[in-house]
Amino acid sequence: MHTQALNSEPSSTQPHTEPARFQSVKVSLLGRYMLADRREFPCQVVEMSPGDAHVIAPELGNIGERVVAYIDHLGRIEGEITDMIDGGFVINVNASPRKREKFAAQLTWFANKDILNLPEDRRHERQVPDIRHSRIILEDGRNYKCKIIDISLSGAAVEIDVKPAMGTPITIGRMRARVIRHFDDGIAVEFSSVQEIFTVVQASLRSE
Repeated sequence: MHTQALNSEPSSTQPHTEPARFQSVKVSLLGRYMLADRREFPCQVVEMSPGDAHVIAPELGNIGERVVAYIDHLGRIEGEITDMIDGGFVINVNASPRKREKFAAQLTWFANKDILNLPEDRRHERQVPDIRHSRIILEDGRNYKCKIIDISLSGAAVEIDVKPAMGTPITIGRMRARVIRHFDDGIAVEFSSVQEIFTVVQASLRSE
């Protein structure tokens, strides 16, 4: 079984002033982006390297236009649109060498997760919360009562009558998350960021 590593690939034939080239990996990361006129839209990054990102987006912008995006698990990225793809665009990632190394480590994990068959919601110990009733809110404002089956620092299993599509962004209590799996009585969700302690997860999942 071979895992991938995202190392830079400098070429001796390229001028030393060009940025190093990086290996891209297929990903599925949700987020939001802002164009130069400050309009914001939801987006999905479908391929990324520490040097660029392929973004599926409802509003394309123009070549050379500056984009700022906040991507689940990665945080803020920014750069200029360098190319158009079907349904979106490519941006170069303006980042310090240290931040590029951090992106490389994160993307390596995403690349190897599927190869090693690491389920998204089983990376952390799971617990049954003290208060199990909560509410799920979709981006269009629809909301539904739900019952939390168990939680981890990175996600939760939720009993609910409806099943939003895989990848759907939701808010559960005050936690931003996305749907990653369906099962008979409900859904599994992954939080936008991994939490540090269970008490924060429990408090954030409670419906007001």
